[in-house]
Amino acid sequence: MLTSLKSHSCRLLFLSCVLVAPLLSPASSHANPDRGLVKRQTTTTPPLVAFQVQNPVLIPTFSGNQSGCVHTQVLMEHEFAFSYGKPFVGEETQTVSVHGNFALNFPGNYVPPPCDFNRVIINFTVTSKGRQFDRLGIMYLGDVEVFRTSTAEPTPNGIVWTYIKEMDQYNALWKTEQKIIFDLGNLINSTYTASFNTLLSATFFTAPQTNAVADQILPISARRSADNGPSAFSLPSDNASVAYRIPQNTERAVVSLLACGQGAEEFWYTNAKNSEVSTFASQVGELNGYGPLREVQLFIDGQITGAFVPPTVIFTGGIAPGLWRPIVGIDAFDLTEFEIDVTPWLPLLCNGASHTFEIRVVGYNDDGRGNASLSNSVGSSWIVTGKIFLFLGPEGSVTSGTAPEITAWPPVIAITSELTTNNSTGANESLRYYTAYERSISVKSTVRTSVEWHHLSRILITNGIDKSSSGFRNDYNYRLELNSNFSTSPPNTINIYANITRDLLDTGHPNASIFPPPLRTFTPGQPYNRNVYLYARPGRPAIYPLVIPPSLREYPVDSHSSGQAGSAFYSNSPNGSRSSGEMAHRGGVSGWPTTEDFRKYEPMGMYYTDVSAVNSSLALLSESLLGAPVGLQKTVSTLDVGGTIPGLQQRPARKSAREMLGRGPGEAKRSLVATGGEAGRRN
Repeated sequence: MLTSLKSHSCRLLFLSCVLVAPLLSPASSHANPDRGLVKRQTTTTPPLVAFQVQNPVLIPTFSGNQSGCVHTQVLMEHEFAFSYGKPFVGEETQTVSVHGNFALNFPGNYVPPPCDFNRVIINFTVTSKGRQFDRLGIMYLGDVEVFRTSTAEPTPNGIVWTYIKEMDQYNALWKTEQKIIFDLGNLINSTYTASFNTLLSATFFTAPQTNAVADQILPISARRSADNGPSAFSLPSDNASVAYRIPQNTERAVVSLLACGQGAEEFWYTNAKNSEVSTFASQVGELNGYGPLREVQLFIDGQITGAFVPPTVIFTGGIAPGLWRPIVGIDAFDLTEFEIDVTPWLPLLCNGASHTFEIRVVGYNDDGRGNASLSNSVGSSWIVTGKIFLFLGPEGSVTSGTAPEITAWPPVIAITSELTTNNSTGANESLRYYTAYERSISVKSTVRTSVEWHHLSRILITNGIDKSSSGFRNDYNYRLELNSNFSTSPPNTINIYANITRDLLDTGHPNASIFPPPLRTFTPGQPYNRNVYLYARPGRPAIYPLVIPPSLREYPVDSHSSGQAGSAFYSNSPNGSRSSGEMAHRGGVSGWPTTEDFRKYEPMGMYYTDVSAVNSSLALLSESLLGAPVGLQKTVSTLDVGGTIPGLQQRPARKSAREMLGRGPGEAKRSLVATGGEAGRRN
């Protein structure tokens, strides 16, 4: 059987930024910054319920034995107080059974439940009260990162959130005993008073699956679990490289990568060109450099095999806190992984020798005359890990074929900039810069597995198409429009005004993905759906019965969309901090019959949500699931989300413009993520 596949190509990414010198006085349109702020609430105000809008997750009931195994156990119950360099580590297992189907496992290594399962869902619930930065959290099973999240910034009256995540793709790990490590670096002092109280549980159950899961998962990490340490790399200081002998009967291989910027790289999409980092040195100091472009790269045996520009992740303390209460930013509670199909490399990887896998992150250098090329480094720091998902053939078989043919065209980077100065003073006032980027990488080979030959190739296009002949296809596009400015008058005061519009569109064949959407992993039309499985609304505890219609099979292509638009004001002065804001989020999943011209077809609505918030209170919530309304379907009161949290005197943790915007006076927020190299706080 002959098929064709394609590899990795990045094409046409456009980035445009405007930096403006700090205002000497607040803009006239913001002369009354208290307008629209909510008055201070009493101490009886309930905690804010924060949430991330996400695709539906299916959960089992405990009403019968239709599904065989239904088993829940607590994996972690832990307070992260002064936890920098002190991750939670499961050591000794103590299991207590409750009602025969709920096990308390304190603190403990993970031990598989005493029944067969093929489904795993985790529930991560956090409470916090006081003042604190947003923090990055990473969950490991041994050396393998399986969940990267961040915290919401707490409030004086408290905050709570729950995130539910499907974890079937890690069944190869869940089937064996694992050391659970959860790294959530935090600091407690007289100013930053809030700890994070966390509860992590996992539910295991059985249901027919429509997607295959990997037989073996290898970490691209620092592999420090034996020393009870977290295993993330920090770039550029670490060498993010590992070496493995891949099983010779591997018939499919996919690498997933997780990467996010911290410190000087948290707001990389606003960074200046290296030739212009001193533009506002006399007003706010040096700007962060390497341009508003980052490329995350995968190398095998020193040869590039894939690259992508990461989507922007804005944590809950970023830009202006009022934007992200109670609706957090896209992916803030669950950072997205990027997949690279390395199956074309199998004739080489399955030769019995050791092979290296390396992750790099680069920006670009420029010569100040409009010419740019990829840099060899970036600022500090990027937290990265990866995983190699291996799908094995029969024991004793050997995958062979032709060596991979790699074509990596040099990236094309076009840059322009425009500097505006004050005619009377000569001071620099604004800097506008524009970046266009194009990258193509192709890998081709012929692979012979235990049953057939494949002519394989892979094509990836950032802001375009990633497809392979194995069936995987992903069309994606992401956009960010951010307009923010700040003033430093009166003295010792920072006022920030921000408007943001962002969206992500991701379309592809889900069943060939390592991370298919939950609705796609269940067999349509099966009666167990109505009796056993329900739709959980993450962040809000209501559940709804669900039946997946058989007609879903006729719409094998998914289109995921997430869009946010909002504005906010933030002020920090000797008299305290205050913040107001509004945010609207629309998104959902539609099924399509083909990846061809969508305009010819009508989609099948799988899930849709329309939610908005003003000054930390929900103003609108509308949801539909498989074409039917669910939830409140109306404007909701503040009581539905745990009460209004005051805009006045909220005291967000970040106090400087550079902490919140990545530029301006002050320092970047410190990174408290322990990594494979020397663990340290990096500005």
